[in-house]
Amino acid sequence: MVYFIYDLLIHCVAFLIGIVSRISDGKIRLFYRGRLHLFEKIESCLSGYQGETIWMHCASLGEFEQGRPVLETFRAKNPEVRIVLTFFSPSGYEVQKNYKGVDFVFYLPLDTYKNASRFVDLVAPCKVFFVKYEFWMNYLRVLEERSIPVYLFSALFRENQVFFKGYGFPFRKALKSFRHIFVQDSKSAELLLKIGYEKTSVTGDTRFDRVNRIAIQAKRFPEIERFIGDSFCVVAGSTWLHDEILLIKFINECAFPIKYIIAPHEINAQNLERLSQGILKPLVFYSGIEKSPIEECQVLIIDNVGMLSSLYRYGKVAYVGGGFGKEGIHNCLEPAVFGVPVLFGPNYAKYREAVGLVAAGGGFPVHEYKDLSARLKTFYSQPEDRMKAGALSAAFIQSELGATEQIIMQSL
Repeated sequence: MVYFIYDLLIHCVAFLIGIVSRISDGKIRLFYRGRLHLFEKIESCLSGYQGETIWMHCASLGEFEQGRPVLETFRAKNPEVRIVLTFFSPSGYEVQKNYKGVDFVFYLPLDTYKNASRFVDLVAPCKVFFVKYEFWMNYLRVLEERSIPVYLFSALFRENQVFFKGYGFPFRKALKSFRHIFVQDSKSAELLLKIGYEKTSVTGDTRFDRVNRIAIQAKRFPEIERFIGDSFCVVAGSTWLHDEILLIKFINECAFPIKYIIAPHEINAQNLERLSQGILKPLVFYSGIEKSPIEECQVLIIDNVGMLSSLYRYGKVAYVGGGFGKEGIHNCLEPAVFGVPVLFGPNYAKYREAVGLVAAGGGFPVHEYKDLSARLKTFYSQPEDRMKAGALSAAFIQSELGATEQIIMQSL
C-alpha cells in the first residue's frame, strides 16, 4: 500500500510538472523537456554493450562536486568499465551533460516502479553509487530485488529527518536497501545505529578531496594578476543580494586601497546592472577586462560561470555568499584550501564544513555590516592575524582529506 501511494504521488507530480512546464521558461521546463523520449535516448546509447557498468546518481551540481572525486578515482583505477552518470535537477544536468569523465550523462527518470525497473534493466549496473541525500524508494527497491549493490556516500543525517520519526518505517526500509553507507560524521552513524542500520563507515566528505584537487590544478589569469598588482585583494564568491548590500557599503566607505573581485551567484543583466550601479569606486566587468585600464579599477565583477574556484587563489580574504538567506552558504571549502580566512553570513549551522571551519579558527560568521567591516579592516591592518587564520583554514582542509580512497577501497 505504501508503494502504491508513493507511486501515485510521483505520477501526480509528473502530471503537474507537465502542466506547469507549458507556462514556465525556467528550470521546470528544462526538467520536463529533458525527460521527453528519455528512455529512447538511453536505449539508443546503451544497447549492445557487454561489459561492466557503474552508475552514479547526483541530485544536482553540488552533489556532483562530491561525487566527482569518486568518479575520477574509479575511472583511473578501472578505465575499461563503462560509467553512467545521472542527475535529477536541470542545474546539474545542463552544466555537466558534456562531462568527459564518464561515458554517458542522463536525466534520472522519475521514480515510479515502472521507470525504475526499465532504467535499471537498460543500464544493467554492477554497482550503484548515490551521493549524499538521494533516497528514491522505487530505485532502491528495484536494485534490491535484482541484488545489485548500491552505496550512499558523503551522507549526512539529522534527527529531524523522516527516517527517525515514528511514521518513517517505509523510509527506514528503503534506507536498508543500501549495501553500505559512508557518512560524514559520527553523529550520522549513531543516528543510523539507533534505527538498526549498522553497515556504516565514518569517512568524511569527499568535497575536501575535490577542492584539494582544484587547488592543485587551479588556473592562472594574467589579466586578473594585472588588475590586482601588489594590492590586498578580497574575493567574494556566489554572492546574493544581502551579501552584496554589505559588500557595496564597505567598498564605498572603506578608505583602504583594497581591490575586490565579486562573482555574484546571479549573472543576469538586471542583477549585474544593479550591482555595478551601487558601487561608487572604479570597476570593470571581466568580459571587458582587456579593453579597460584595469590597473586603475578597484572592483572587478565576474560576469561568467566557471572561474570562481580558481579565483580564490588571488584573495587575501574570501567572502562566501548565501549565508543570509534560505539558499544556504555556498562552498566555503574552495577558498579555505588556498589558506585564506573565510567570511560568510550567519545561517551556517546546517553546513558541517562551515561549522568545522569556524571551530578550526579559519571561518568567521558575519551577522551585520559592522562585523564585516571590523573583520576586513582587522585582516587588512594586522597581517599576522590574517595569516594565522589562513593557516588554520588550510590545516582544516588537510585534516579532512582521504574520504575518496576509503570509499573506493571499501566498495570494490
